[in-house]
Amino acid sequence: MGVDINGIAHIQLTVNDAARGLPFWESLCHFLGMKTLVRNDDTVYCIGGRTGILVRGLPESAERGTTPKPFDQWTSGLHHFCFRARSREDIDAIHRFAVDELKARVVHPPEEGEHFAPGYYSVLLEDPDGIRIEFNHVPGRGHFGRGGRLGEGGPGPANEYGEAGLSDR
Repeated sequence: MGVDINGIAHIQLTVNDAARGLPFWESLCHFLGMKTLVRNDDTVYCIGGRTGILVRGLPESAERGTTPKPFDQWTSGLHHFCFRARSREDIDAIHRFAVDELKARVVHPPEEGEHFAPGYYSVLLEDPDGIRIEFNHVPGRGHFGRGGRLGEGGPGPANEYGEAGLSDR
């Protein structure tokens, strides 16, 4: 017997420079309708939308004798995480906020991604350390709905996943 999970309660990240990273994350979270639960010199924790984002600065002890490394998505660990938005207009608004207010590096502006899921629309950006944050909108039930891989009559699980999306060999 399995368990039907209820989402992700929180994500915790560590940034190299708290003075740059914490304001970025707090501002982004507030734009997303989240509220600050904890704020101090090296931590910000925002909650809302059934989600929590906790961001801490790199501890002093970790910096002694070493230079903080930039985030590398091709090493073991986090590649990126993705928030699900309620509409395509939300994706466009997030993109404008990321560019105009956060001055974030945009990896790709809002774009279609049908090769990932029916109606997929997303924007991908980076925080000051290069941690990638995606926002997407998939209408309806996505892969579980009509036309989805896991919906009634769908082809089932793909055996390939990459830049070109989902496919079968």
